[in-house]
Amino acid sequence: MKKLPRIVLAEPVIHGVLKIVWNDGYEGIVDLRPTIARGKVFTRLQNARNFSKVRVSEFGHSVEWTDEDGDQIDFGADTLRSKAENQARLNEVASVLQY
Repeated sequence: MKKLPRIVLAEPVIHGVLKIVWNDGYEGIVDLRPTIARGKVFTRLQNARNFSKVRVSEFGHSVEWTDEDGDQIDFGADTLRSKAENQARLNEVASVLQY
C-alpha cells in the first residue's frame, strides 16, 4: 500500500492561493479561490485575514483554519496534492500554448 504524503508546510502566496510542501519533497501551488468563492462553509475564508491564518494539522493530513467558536475548515493532503499536480499541468500546457 502506498503511503500518502503528508504536508509539512503551507503558506499563503496571495489571498486564496497556498504554497504547500509535502514530506516527499514535492512543492506545489494550490489555487483555492474557485472553491472559496462558492461560499457556504468556505465563506470565512473569503476574508484575506482569516485565510492567512492557515496551519498544517498535527500529523500533516490536512491544512486547516479554526474560527473563534472552534469550528474548523480543512482540506485533506491527498486532495491538495491532486489539485497542485493538476494545476501545475494546466500551467505547463498554458505556457506552451502561449508561444
